[in-house]
Amino acid sequence: MKVAIIGASGFIGSALRAESLARGHAVTALVTRPDRLAPEPRLTALKADVPDADALAGQLRGHDAVLSAFSGHAQADVRDYYRQGIRSIVRAVQAAGVPRLLVVGGAGSLETEPGRLLIDSPDFPAQWKASAEGARDALELLRGLEDLDWTMLSPAASIAPGRRTGTFRLGRDRLLTDAAGNSAISLEDYAVAMLDELERPAHRRQRFTVAY
Repeated sequence: MKVAIIGASGFIGSALRAESLARGHAVTALVTRPDRLAPEPRLTALKADVPDADALAGQLRGHDAVLSAFSGHAQADVRDYYRQGIRSIVRAVQAAGVPRLLVVGGAGSLETEPGRLLIDSPDFPAQWKASAEGARDALELLRGLEDLDWTMLSPAASIAPGRRTGTFRLGRDRLLTDAAGNSAISLEDYAVAMLDELERPAHRRQRFTVAY
C-alpha cells in the first residue's frame, strides 16, 4: 500500500514507520524535520503543517491510508493543540479522498471498570493528563463521524521500546491487564497490531486496544 504517516519521526510514529517499511509498504513520512530522517527505500519524507488542512490534503492525496501519530506533547496547551490537529487531519483526509484513517489513541480513555476511565484514576500521572484528554476528545470526534472509515488503537497503560514478539491480546474499550495487574505493550508490538489492522481490517469505525 501507499501509506502516509503523520508524526512518523515521533515516539510511536517511528515504530509505525519501521513496521510499515518492513512489510513492503511505500511510506510518506509527514514530519516537522524531514532532514532528520535517513534515506530509505520506499520512504518519502515531507515537511508537514498539520493545522493547515488544505496543504495537508494535498500531501495526503493518492494514498491508500493515513496513519496518524500526531502528538501535541511539546505544546503549551496540549489538549487544545491535539484537538485542533485531529480536526485538521480529519478534514484533510476527507478532502483528499483517502479511504482509511488509523489513529494512535491513548490509554487514558480506556475503562478500568464499567463507567470509569483510566484518566479518572487518582494516581493517573499529571504530566500525561492533558494529552490523554486530547486523545479522549479525538475519540469522541471520530465516533461522531458518519462519513469516514476510521480506527483508533489505544495502547496499554505502559508502552515502551522492547521486543517485536507478534504475540499479544486485543480488546475493545476496557484496559487489558495481565494476571499480576500490569498493563504493558512494546512499541514494536503496538506497531504490529496497527499494521495488522491496516492490512486486515477488523475494527472499522471502532476503537480497540492491545496489551500482553
